[in-house]
Amino acid sequence: MDASRNPEYLRKTAEAVAEFKEALEAFLLLHVETTEAPFGRGIVPAVTPKADVSKEELRAASDRVARAAGRASAAPGLTQMYIGVSTFSQPVDPIAAWRSIATPKPLLEPGDVLDAAEQILGRLEAMALRAEAELPPTTGVEAMHPTIWGAARKLWLDGHFRLAVQTAAETLTTQVKARTGLSSMDATNVYEKVFAARAPVLRWPGDANDRTVSSMQNGLAKYAPGLNMTVRNTATHEAADEMTAQQALERLAALSLLAHWIDECEGPTSTDCEAAPLLRWLYAVDLWCRR
Repeated sequence: MDASRNPEYLRKTAEAVAEFKEALEAFLLLHVETTEAPFGRGIVPAVTPKADVSKEELRAASDRVARAAGRASAAPGLTQMYIGVSTFSQPVDPIAAWRSIATPKPLLEPGDVLDAAEQILGRLEAMALRAEAELPPTTGVEAMHPTIWGAARKLWLDGHFRLAVQTAAETLTTQVKARTGLSSMDATNVYEKVFAARAPVLRWPGDANDRTVSSMQNGLAKYAPGLNMTVRNTATHEAADEMTAQQALERLAALSLLAHWIDECEGPTSTDCEAAPLLRWLYAVDLWCRR
């Protein structure tokens, strides 16, 4: 996702700029401005150290500003906040060029850097508000099965809808494999096996002769592998095609429904480690009987 559309990143960047501005202000307290020097403005450094300040204090303050400038280095590019200087051919990055205020022929004055930092903060705030307004809707998705939304959330909020669907589908499959001990099988075969008409690993609760129970068991035997093929496989194979928010929402909803149904099924849990060898043996017997 474009960083300029990520509210969290924009606010973190703003925090870095505020830290830079605070560090620079502390640095300036150890200096005096020399803008009224007889040699003329723009010739001597814009600031010079106070007589009673030690070299150690200056170095510590300078290091603090330098570190903060590094953390905030992306801000001018994000906000397109540069300063035009008549004696310099290119616009000046006010954060990167902060140190020039203490060098001969300074590119910038302290006020230039501080004012630029304030403008950057304002622009970042405006960008964060706009990015929040443009975020994809979350109504409906947050109420989905925690496995599905938990896997999809970050990608969804970043606008990576296809990856959100793919990740949610793969996470659900991984949980089913862990629960049933069929970790070596591919996803479609896992779902076909666990909901098989004969000796299913996961069973819809109730009397198997009940019409509703039978319908659910037979339906899951078709729905689960079909969903894996139509949702997970296409989200994985069509990597170049992004989904719309609506397309992804519908697919996540289908996965969420399956996840809730799987929770209701009777059968081994992911903690039934002793059951895994038996399940694998039953699967081998089942394959032999199908010959």
